[in-house]
Amino acid sequence: MDGSLLNQKRFLPYFVTQFLGALNDNLYKNVILLLVAFSQVDALPISSHLFVNLAAGLFILPFFLFSAHAGLLADNVDKSRLIRHLKLLELIIMSLAAAAILSQQYLFMLLLLFFTGCQSAYFGPVKYSLLPQALLPNELVKGNAWVEMGTFIAILMGTLWAGLLVSQQAGATLPAAMIVLLALAGYMASRQIPATPIHGSIAKVKFAPFHGLLRTVQQARTLPATWVAILAISWFWFLGATYLTQFANYTKLHLQSGPTVVSLLLALFSLGIGIGSMLCERLSRGQVKLTLIFWGGLGLSLFGCDFALRDPVIAASQAPFMDAAEFIMQPSQYRLMFDLFMIGVSGGLFIVPLYSFIQATAPKGRCAQLIAANNIINALFMVVSAIFAMVLLSLLQSSIPQLFLATSVLNVVTVLYVAKHFDILSSQLNAS
Repeated sequence: MDGSLLNQKRFLPYFVTQFLGALNDNLYKNVILLLVAFSQVDALPISSHLFVNLAAGLFILPFFLFSAHAGLLADNVDKSRLIRHLKLLELIIMSLAAAAILSQQYLFMLLLLFFTGCQSAYFGPVKYSLLPQALLPNELVKGNAWVEMGTFIAILMGTLWAGLLVSQQAGATLPAAMIVLLALAGYMASRQIPATPIHGSIAKVKFAPFHGLLRTVQQARTLPATWVAILAISWFWFLGATYLTQFANYTKLHLQSGPTVVSLLLALFSLGIGIGSMLCERLSRGQVKLTLIFWGGLGLSLFGCDFALRDPVIAASQAPFMDAAEFIMQPSQYRLMFDLFMIGVSGGLFIVPLYSFIQATAPKGRCAQLIAANNIINALFMVVSAIFAMVLLSLLQSSIPQLFLATSVLNVVTVLYVAKHFDILSSQLNAS
């Protein structure tokens, strides 16, 4: 990908800021889960299963509660100033989180995870709505490609770093120091983001997060093409959450492999999305190409079905749990790894044009609010993905490959839904 945007002050500080924020969020979440997993049971104030579920719920809850207010706020203030305030808040939260990690105050860690989710809920709308103001129209797809690539690389790095840091002899000291350093670096980068014009007309935004949720979603539904894009993006997060959540158990039960293979699968998926995002930018040539959505959607279903249907043959002579090196040495697993990588590539092709479409077609002064509506529906779809998995795996006694297959088949419905509304999407894009 052409790296010229990374030489521009209007983009580089923003990119570094959002990348470090995503990295820190995932590092902190995974550090907490690993500390809980390897702690003494008596040290936990509640059961480990309840703790893990609470952690997931407390992080996603703020996206329901505060996204509407976050979008309205971002549309009516200087976005660069808002980002600086949010990054300063992150620094405060992570400093307290470091103290909680060092003192093993697990309930306090949960509370701070909720506040981390709040900060992320406010950062999301301003993160995406700043791009149309900072970039030229023919740079919008490229900017989104960099952002999506950076986000999934940050997810990967945060997950891997958490395991490495917690496993060190220093124990909790290294992860505690790292989350503070990342927050500080993010704040310093945010101070270099140039000021942006204010497009909104509301002088004082009232804090009414609960009242605004339905209003924000209803406003997005008044734009039919935008609503189609929001539903398609949310479906991608449904699909992505399904894969990411099940990787650990899938590796253990169906690949007879250990944690390093889980990291390998996560790396293939994340790198695939990054490369797919870059490929999307190359194919788009500075334009929002809606046809790439269909190629991405087709790949998600085809490679997803092949990944789910293929029986991973494990050599009988192998140890019960292989590490990544042993796994890679088995030629029988190459097709599985290729499928997973291509699922990621297809995901990048699918999601980048959709985000670019929302930004390119958003009415002036409403971009952040539409991104907020998108975040609300994204969160809802991720919750539904967890319920869907529980129904199939627990109630219906399906296997994880069967869950992956069902998700890949349902993806066809999403592609057909987008195809049905393709004329509406094209008309809104041409009119923008």
